[in-house]
Amino acid sequence: MSMWIEKIVGDLGDKRRWREYRARMKALPEPYRRAGEGLQRYLLNLGPVNQSESLLAMVDDLAELLEQSAATGTPIRSLVGEDPAEFAEEFMQNYGGGSWIRTERARLAETIDEAEKEQTP
Repeated sequence: MSMWIEKIVGDLGDKRRWREYRARMKALPEPYRRAGEGLQRYLLNLGPVNQSESLLAMVDDLAELLEQSAATGTPIRSLVGEDPAEFAEEFMQNYGGGSWIRTERARLAETIDEAEKEQTP
């Protein structure tokens, strides 16, 4: 029965992990929660959206990083550096799976490589 339900609504374990992650983020002190929401928005738009396991691992690690930073009182700017987008990009590189931007970057590189081959005698 649960197999049938999962086919309709998706993996129940993944949904449970997502709810747990959201609860962890909500429990963060305000400045860390706000930073986490911004990072989450960026990561979900550009991160590994085609593999739920990679995505869930990434957000779990993000929550853990923010929880540890809040516990030690690490300033947010010290955590993400001067360029938060660069931090997020480097953070995403630790996780497999593709995103639309990774796919387009790879497609562009492949197209240029093919064009170069045609041009070279």
